[in-house]
Amino acid sequence: MNSANDAASAFEILTHRSPLSNSEMMSKRNGVSTENRKIDDSQLDISDDSEKKPQTHKTLGQRLKAAVGSGRLENQYDEPAKNWREKIVRFLEVHQTKRASANRAENIVESFLFNDDLAPVEAGRRVWDWKQYVFFWISGSFNVNTWQISATGMQLGLNWWQTWVCIWIGYICVAFFVVVNSRIGNFYHIAFPISSRIAYGIYFSLWIVLNRVVMGCVWYSVQTYIGSQTISLMLMSIFGTDLEERIPNTMNTQNITTYGFMCFMLFWAAQLPALWFPPQTLRHLFTVKSIITPFAAFGFLIWTLKKSHGRLALGSLTTIHPTGSVLGWNFVISIMSALDNFSTLILNAPDFSRFAKTRHSSIYSQMIILPLMYAIISIIGILVTSAAYTMYGVNYWSPLDVLGRFLDHQTAGNRGGVFMIALCFGIAQLGTNIASNSISVGTDMTAILPKFINIRRGGYICAAISLAICPWNLLASSSKFTTALSAYAVFLSSISGVVCADYYVVRKGLIKLQHCYTNKPSSLYMYGTRFGTNWRAVLSYVLGIVPNFLGFLGSLDVHVPQNAMRVYYLNYFVGFLVSFTLYSGICYVFPVPGMPEGVGYFDFSRWFERWTEVEDFVEQRKKFEADVFEEEDEYTDEFSSTVEENIEANPKV
Repeated sequence: MNSANDAASAFEILTHRSPLSNSEMMSKRNGVSTENRKIDDSQLDISDDSEKKPQTHKTLGQRLKAAVGSGRLENQYDEPAKNWREKIVRFLEVHQTKRASANRAENIVESFLFNDDLAPVEAGRRVWDWKQYVFFWISGSFNVNTWQISATGMQLGLNWWQTWVCIWIGYICVAFFVVVNSRIGNFYHIAFPISSRIAYGIYFSLWIVLNRVVMGCVWYSVQTYIGSQTISLMLMSIFGTDLEERIPNTMNTQNITTYGFMCFMLFWAAQLPALWFPPQTLRHLFTVKSIITPFAAFGFLIWTLKKSHGRLALGSLTTIHPTGSVLGWNFVISIMSALDNFSTLILNAPDFSRFAKTRHSSIYSQMIILPLMYAIISIIGILVTSAAYTMYGVNYWSPLDVLGRFLDHQTAGNRGGVFMIALCFGIAQLGTNIASNSISVGTDMTAILPKFINIRRGGYICAAISLAICPWNLLASSSKFTTALSAYAVFLSSISGVVCADYYVVRKGLIKLQHCYTNKPSSLYMYGTRFGTNWRAVLSYVLGIVPNFLGFLGSLDVHVPQNAMRVYYLNYFVGFLVSFTLYSGICYVFPVPGMPEGVGYFDFSRWFERWTEVEDFVEQRKKFEADVFEEEDEYTDEFSSTVEENIEANPKV
């Protein structure tokens, strides 16, 4: 909790309607006179001090004293702590400025269902217009990993133009999947953990989110280790290339030296300040990065071409010269490398699209700029690799390896140029790691344990876990690690296939927001069970993994048939399409609650997606939670502006 959150909490409490007015409203709705209705304050769990203006605490000391000291009430919903354990819990828990109900909503289940970080984004925080998404992908495209992916085709024996064609096809497919997954966040302003509740159920969505958290933490660690290599280049530019020998090595592993670990910790620490800021404010970081990094990229290309005297190795850079079906499958593998690399970002696209300012902010901009920028950065990487091959006779995957070779000649120009380009690469790596991994993991963790974790704390937890992963050990065999890590797209593609089928085919864009944040037994996304699980989604998800599983084992050097490996080469498409088709078919036979009524299952002429305003969502939710479902109104959500608009536009719904 920080002072800004305290101030927001105080503002909400001051402007919050009194319990009596809420009761009057509820009585009026139920046809009961307020004069004949007695209200028991103890039942409402509201203190006598609820009308007093709460005191905010700006410093950590003041907060600690208030939390574990006098036991004063922090707001109108709090009761005094009963013992020292509860005081400590009060201090550690995340203070929610948007209360989940009219009662004190601080227990684990209530905070899981609804919390500040997962609430629909109101207009004041929707500040990303199309330019921010353009800057986001410009900044995201310039990183070491993009250069490595662009070189995949050249490692498989393709020449430069064949590799570039693969890049275009791969990232056009990526842009399509990103836009498809972004729409639900763009129009309903909800994050990925909430969108997964709709298809998989309120409680099973935890497993889906956990998959994304695990991958996010691993990638954060790996990207941090790659970023540490830029720190190493900058230090070598200043102090000489023999730093690794001059600093005594006390590490008990062959995979990293003391110098390398120092560089890792420096880059790790440099990322910590960026984790403090809310996601919507990071658009400024993306803007700065998108201005700096293209100059560095083109400068690096021009410098490399000058050093090679314009000579480029435009053919295959390996001893492998594939032909026939081998060439075709290598072409496919090169295309799929882009999708495998993006599988995590595709899945959690709503985490960023929910900040869209308009209906189309995250749609057309991403569809155009994403493949364009990745193709531009990739051709730079291809040309740099080709030029470096003529100079050193080595097929380098990473631009950092090429920069390191420039330091073989210790001139002032070389040292200054390497330092500046490495600095830009470091900034690019930092921005990419925060945007792609830290924010995503932080958002997802708020869906797992929001009582004690918000986006900011989740980001710092991700950073702490990244140390325990020890990425230098994982990258000791880089090719196998990259293969196994990309193979996880098998699992993520199946998840995405179910989510898209549920939104586009089954529901046709019809979402009832209030039902996304409740565990009432008769609510839509509990699916009629206390386990809150949609068995149709789980079955489709599991069966979507099956066709790729043998190939996944084969990528880990287990002997499997060649045909199984060829299916696996198309892993993302196979996993997505199998789960998408199965879920659509199962829901045709066994319909899910909340589907549009009076509309044919295959009638796509009626579309129910609506831009939703959620300014009074918190108050609406309190009323919704206080309401009692009637048998005939089992799936009514009269307080959702989404459904009201759909009913007005489509009388049959």
